[in-house]
Amino acid sequence: MLKRILIIVVVLAVIGGVGLFILDRTVFAPVAVNTQTLNAPLLVSSDPSAKVYRIDAAQSEVHYEVGETFLQGNRFQTAIGRTRGIAGDILINIDQPAKSQVGPVVINVSQFKSDEDRRDNFIRGNNLQSSKYPTATFAMRASDGLPAQVKAGDQVSFSMTGDLTVKQTTKPVTWNVTLKYDAQQLSGSATTNIKMSDFGVGPIQIPLLSTEDNVKLVFDFVAVPASS
Repeated sequence: MLKRILIIVVVLAVIGGVGLFILDRTVFAPVAVNTQTLNAPLLVSSDPSAKVYRIDAAQSEVHYEVGETFLQGNRFQTAIGRTRGIAGDILINIDQPAKSQVGPVVINVSQFKSDEDRRDNFIRGNNLQSSKYPTATFAMRASDGLPAQVKAGDQVSFSMTGDLTVKQTTKPVTWNVTLKYDAQQLSGSATTNIKMSDFGVGPIQIPLLSTEDNVKLVFDFVAVPASS
């Protein structure tokens, strides 16, 4: 009986190994990362009270957070993928903050990196299809909650609504933003929640792994004067 059990265990291990090998060569096959320099439309204003800041990619980051379940053992965790491939401008109007603008902001989605290469390769190759659609874009349309006045050192919270384009799908999204204004730089964070299914990029359902449909997006940014 013991010998029979050992044989079954060995057979299952071999089958599992072969299956994982096949998945590594197909579903999780490496996908090239786009390393081209991003270009975003520049914001220009003739208003003397307006100042344009450019996002500093070296100090900024966009990351996603999504719940995933490993069917083996039914283990749940939050997957986080990060990218510093970001470009865009922020225009601050000191006298009339409501006239301030953000973006368009361009994000290199092929550079999303998590703690698991297999996950990254699957997302690049199947969900985001980043070889064909390497970038996502957010274009602001309106803001709400900006104060009537703002001065250096102020930290303000507001919301902005705009269009997020992923692959060939554009949907309206609203971000909650916290921003600190200073003459030398802007810094802050913006968060929103989207459904992968709205953009045709999920949820992920593959052998041994599934994800939730809801994804949290976080944009931590630093922007410096465009003239510097």
